[in-house]
Amino acid sequence: MKTMEPEIISRETIKPSSPTPPYHRIHCLSLFDELSPRLYVPFVYFYPNQGSDTPSFITDKANQLKNSLSKTLSRYYPFAGRVKDRLSIDCNDEGVVFLEARIKCMLSEILENPKAEALNLLFADDLQWKDSNLSSLLAIQISYFDCGGMAIGVCISHKIGDAATMVTFINDWATMTCNPDVELSPEFNLASMFPRGDLPTITEAVLKETKCLSKRYVIDTSKIAALKAMIADKVENPTRVEVVTALIYKCAISASRSNSESPNPTLFVQTVNLRNRMIPPLPENTMGNMASFFAVSTMEESEIELHGLVGQMKESMAHFCNTYVNKFRGEEWLLLIKEFLKESRKLFIGGNQVVYRCSSWCKFPLYEADFGWGKPIWVTIASCVLKNTVVMMDTRSGDGIEVFVNLEEQDMAVFESDAELLGFASFNPSALDSDLELP
Repeated sequence: MKTMEPEIISRETIKPSSPTPPYHRIHCLSLFDELSPRLYVPFVYFYPNQGSDTPSFITDKANQLKNSLSKTLSRYYPFAGRVKDRLSIDCNDEGVVFLEARIKCMLSEILENPKAEALNLLFADDLQWKDSNLSSLLAIQISYFDCGGMAIGVCISHKIGDAATMVTFINDWATMTCNPDVELSPEFNLASMFPRGDLPTITEAVLKETKCLSKRYVIDTSKIAALKAMIADKVENPTRVEVVTALIYKCAISASRSNSESPNPTLFVQTVNLRNRMIPPLPENTMGNMASFFAVSTMEESEIELHGLVGQMKESMAHFCNTYVNKFRGEEWLLLIKEFLKESRKLFIGGNQVVYRCSSWCKFPLYEADFGWGKPIWVTIASCVLKNTVVMMDTRSGDGIEVFVNLEEQDMAVFESDAELLGFASFNPSALDSDLELP
């Protein structure tokens, strides 16, 4: 597929439909927000042509999206603000970036052969994974294809929310587009629910861009079942996320070791959505960053086995939840978070330790965003440029997993040739279902 520069046909700033009340003018960031990196997380949703592609029909679509976005921002008021300082957002209603663009190709060309350079054209101002501290916290690009299909590219600052928040926002925006009278009820109260007390300002996560390669793999339901069967006699009830994560981690360690004169210790950091793990659980409409992590470490000479990694993940997750998360909503919150931060620092030993980070968005309702012309045919992200980072998402069917792996060039060269990996994972397959035809 030839790569075409998008033709930008409009650029606007969309502001909330009603002004933010003075009592909401300053949005205090929670401790979890403070710890989060300052970067845009890029989602893109693809929709085939379900009706007409006439200029008037496209204009109507665009106006619907702008109007509903404006109304949605009146409830998601921090999204239309600007970073004030390390601890707060000025909810000043300055608005968000909204672009419309034409892409001179068919939607099917993108989906049949997904390429990073083509996907990168679908995000406003090339903001994907960039620092989001000094400008609009939300940037949207609507891209129209020659066939009448469209893509909605969304870059949202990690400072104002985790992936769960971002997906909820996009789904609420879609709901508002279909039903302008709907009452949305996001809650921005994490700073008061989890007060920082006497904690000093904490250093936020800094994820540096390095010269890496990013690859997309898909592991379908039959291969996931095979992975589970391999360890069924050694690990009780392994989940699909656990077995896929363990496979990727195992192959990444093997690649790293093959490129080192001596094996290095490794640390695998797995992000966890805390909302439904707390006691009592937090409502799904709790906005902001409500994620933390547990970690699995391996020493230099340790043998890496799939069942061993899954067992370690289960053990580490159980310890994390039982020791900390289950009690976070109680009176011991401040003592517990201090202890967790203290213990976490001990994990990162520096030196020659190799650190991998994984964020799983599986089970998030990514494919529910219906703006009035059907649910998306594919939801994906821009190629991640963050060293040793793994992102996982459900396939459209909901039972397979798409995995985005980002490694340094020399490690990726070994990783992508790993026979065990290729026995379970398909490299960058078509995003089109075999029984689905696009115009």
